[in-house]
Amino acid sequence: MNDKNEYVGTVNASSGEKQMGDTSGLKTLKRFRPRPHWYALRATYGREKKAYDYMVCQGRTAFYPTIKRMKLVDGKKRSVEESRIPNLLFVYGLEAEIRHLLGENADLSFLRFYCGHSHVGTRMVTSPLVIPDAQIESLKIICDSENEDILFVPDDVSKFREGQLVRVVHGAFEGVTGRVARYRGQQRVAVVVDGLFSMATAYVPSAFLEKL
Repeated sequence: MNDKNEYVGTVNASSGEKQMGDTSGLKTLKRFRPRPHWYALRATYGREKKAYDYMVCQGRTAFYPTIKRMKLVDGKKRSVEESRIPNLLFVYGLEAEIRHLLGENADLSFLRFYCGHSHVGTRMVTSPLVIPDAQIESLKIICDSENEDILFVPDDVSKFREGQLVRVVHGAFEGVTGRVARYRGQQRVAVVVDGLFSMATAYVPSAFLEKL
């Protein structure tokens, strides 16, 4: 069964009138249920870790991209986990449920949806930015590699948006789908999150790429 739909009633195939009881010869009306998605959330003043911990405690699926760096702490070198994308995390779920979580907890007033803009007819509509599952999976692969040459690229750098769409089929970044371009002296593949940023791999040779 397609889980996007749910039964809500029947209508007469010839008259279009809603019917109850005997449904022989009647069409079944269906409507789309809301579907869960990945959403980008902005946490002000570097509080994305606090927001991530809260979401996980609430049983939510969340993704908080991090990197481990060696730093001097109290005169000793220690491995410190830091946010790879400042002020940003991703949460999976129904938009209404995430809104409810944000609205019911005053301690999360620092957390907001990132929104995108689209045209509906002549109107400009603003709605929470949905991140495709494939992009989240590619971001996870890139971040899990712990490569020091991974780059966070601001959205105003257009080079990757214009690149060939490819999939990495070998190497540390195998499974990443994104746009290929030469950036800072190396051929890289970037996940382009429209309106926000691009996350670029370290060097990937052409032999490791498959055009899509």
